[in-house]
Amino acid sequence: MSSDSLVSIPVDDVELEGELIVSDDARGLVIFAHGSGSSRKSPRNNYVAEVLRERGVGTLLFDLLTEREDQSRENRFDIPLLTDRLVSVTEWVSQRNDTGDLRYGYFGSSTGAASALRAAARVDEDVGAVVSRGGRVDLASDVLEEVAAPVLLIVGGRDTEVLGLNREAHDRLECKRELHVVEGAGHLFEGAGELEEVAEVAADWFETKLQ
Repeated sequence: MSSDSLVSIPVDDVELEGELIVSDDARGLVIFAHGSGSSRKSPRNNYVAEVLRERGVGTLLFDLLTEREDQSRENRFDIPLLTDRLVSVTEWVSQRNDTGDLRYGYFGSSTGAASALRAAARVDEDVGAVVSRGGRVDLASDVLEEVAAPVLLIVGGRDTEVLGLNREAHDRLECKRELHVVEGAGHLFEGAGELEEVAEVAADWFETKLQ
């Protein structure tokens, strides 16, 4: 049996739509934070989530903004707002009967990685792992030293600007961390086998860190 449902998550004065899938024997839960202009329906994140569930890890994909809020480009890049949303959703997860006892981690893409790192710094004792895919980790530069959870940074080898930012972040993080470069990949990991590599290394990270 599994918890497989569309959920509506109350945060402040709005409701955020999401999809929560957790098997009865799940070994942890990964909360996804998508990048600007994306949503819980992101095909890349959904593929990664599917691989995680095959490994026995539950997943929550949700919209950080309502449809109305997402119409504003300013909101999409409001990292403090998105971080607050992620922290609130994490608290919601911790209070549910089917997920409250699970260790959880964050998977952040692009700007969502900054929110994931910032949220991890704020609720550090509860976060078991963080994975960043093509992350704008520079947008969390002021809290990197405060992140205690193990961090995996995944970047495409041809995504040179973001790769440089991630190398700098890797050097500044004081937690257990690794930088995984997908050779030949650009920012969106669109080449043959590239997204599959992202999903496998992310699943390995969460599977071992969320035990």
